[in-house]
Amino acid sequence: MPTKVERLLINFKTLEEFKKFKAYGIQELSMLEDLEHNMIENNSESPFYGIYFGDELVARMSLYRVGSKYDYYFEPKQDYMQLWKLEVLEQYRHKGFGKQLVDFAKTFNLPIKTNARINSHDFWEKQGFQPATYEMERDFGENPYIWMPEGVQEKTES
Repeated sequence: MPTKVERLLINFKTLEEFKKFKAYGIQELSMLEDLEHNMIENNSESPFYGIYFGDELVARMSLYRVGSKYDYYFEPKQDYMQLWKLEVLEQYRHKGFGKQLVDFAKTFNLPIKTNARINSHDFWEKQGFQPATYEMERDFGENPYIWMPEGVQEKTES
């Protein structure tokens, strides 16, 4: 069954499906609250992308563009993609869905920053990511991994 990455709609059905994911939290709850207060509609731009297998959402990520003025990771300084909450439901893992989401994020041809969860380092390294050189003030409590398209390199401390 062919699958594709699609931008997820903000609606009660999608938010109900999000509850199956372990990384369900503040971001989704605030979207639910906005929806309940009619501030957003079904066609609102969602930061979430996902993959349906049949009619079940089996993998998702939050992906958004960060402006160059907040770029503390890359040379030359530029817009980059922030990838959060990449998750594949347990029974669908090891079937390529996570890779498919990451490959989709790479199609923007911008550097990507993510925070690797515990035990996910191997996955990110297989996708061509590398740990960012740790900087205490910038990375406090985070475990950033970065991916760079051709012509981009990691910013070295100034």
